[in-house]
Amino acid sequence: MRPSPGVPLLAAVLAAVTLSAPTPAGAAGDGHCARQERVRVPGAAHQRSACLADLTTTGLAGTPYTDMADQAGLTAAATRSPSGVPGVQIDGYFPDSSRFNNTHGWAHDAQFVIRLPDRWNGGLVVTGAPGNRKQYATDKAISDRVLAQGYAYAATDKGNNGVDFYRDGKRPGDAVAEWNARTTQLTRAARRAVARRYGHAPRRTYVTGVSNGGYLTRWQLENHPELYDGGVDWEGTLWAGEGRHPLRSLPVAVARMYGTATDEDMYAAGFARGSEFLWPYHEKAYWGVTQKIYRAEFDPAYDPGCPGPSAGSTAEQILAPCPSDAAYDYASRPASVHRAVNRVALTGRIGRPMITLHGDLDALLPKAVDSDVYAGLIESNGRGRLHRYYTVQDGTHVDGLYDSHPDRLRPILPCYRSAFDALVAWVERGVTPPADRTIGRPADGDVVDSCALRDGGATR
Repeated sequence: MRPSPGVPLLAAVLAAVTLSAPTPAGAAGDGHCARQERVRVPGAAHQRSACLADLTTTGLAGTPYTDMADQAGLTAAATRSPSGVPGVQIDGYFPDSSRFNNTHGWAHDAQFVIRLPDRWNGGLVVTGAPGNRKQYATDKAISDRVLAQGYAYAATDKGNNGVDFYRDGKRPGDAVAEWNARTTQLTRAARRAVARRYGHAPRRTYVTGVSNGGYLTRWQLENHPELYDGGVDWEGTLWAGEGRHPLRSLPVAVARMYGTATDEDMYAAGFARGSEFLWPYHEKAYWGVTQKIYRAEFDPAYDPGCPGPSAGSTAEQILAPCPSDAAYDYASRPASVHRAVNRVALTGRIGRPMITLHGDLDALLPKAVDSDVYAGLIESNGRGRLHRYYTVQDGTHVDGLYDSHPDRLRPILPCYRSAFDALVAWVERGVTPPADRTIGRPADGDVVDSCALRDGGATR
């Protein structure tokens, strides 16, 4: 999956973490471990469960039950997270033929993690990894808080991961199509696993995610609304048929890297005025690798020699752009390429309530050619009543960049947490969320850990 989150994207790209065998925190008959052996994940080719004293990253950091390296850059350093959530964790994988994911030494894709807290509130939250990351990527950004609220939690590696994900499948677009199928598969399996642990199926199931995980949220609510009660889309990647998508905007950024595109060309491609201070970092960490591996997924015939059978083995090779991508013109590519994108395209026909958040300084997936467009698709399909869209002033694609620019950026995570609470109130209590708006940066206060959806925002 594509290069999304990773302030040290470099660290995330190169971290090939092989985790050791688990060491359960308690014996199978002790307290919350009592029903551990009853929980089987339907369809899993392999699973391993453990009773743990704390399912959050506070308790799991440095253990085989999370991967802090794969979370690098997704949250601001000062982010506060809850802790002290005992329960059962299940790690495993579904049958799959690809082997990009070496977590636990399994060298097997379609890996998942399911966490079942002792104190369950009757709900389930499902997500897929952002960027090209794996199943533990959003443990701090999403898992910690929803577990503390009492939700069961399930995450998938999407069935293929890493910068060479485009090698998976037989046809262009197969790898991305698998992301959607694996999220559906995990949702169904996790619902049944939850029922076996607690005695009944979840009363509410929510889907959510960041970047490519946001794309999965959109796709699931369009194509499988029967599985969910709602979702929160955090800057989801837009694939929308003949509309705007990364293969239209990123080539301009690559061209700028080679000196053949101007700032005005960047603005025309959707990049926001005011985001220029972020461009040097994105030149080094995002634009080149993102364009070449997306393009290799949907249009491998454009330049078979780049990236070729691998995006690279060193950081320099991985992050480098393909020179040919500076002239890439999606509109002129063969119909087969457009069909590959259309296979995974979004329509806007969501079937459940959804809240979207997007930073106005996103320099990887600019909101003007992403969430603005997707909100329009939802409206044009008559589904506007099911959608709320909040622009986060000074927000960018990964919250970790806040640490480098605390005077110019604001983390999106606290607004995401507020949006999740607003979604639950909307679905479960009929409390209508605020109208679409820009969430302004407050003049003072804690922007790392607080965000009010109803205050300090100008209605759009």
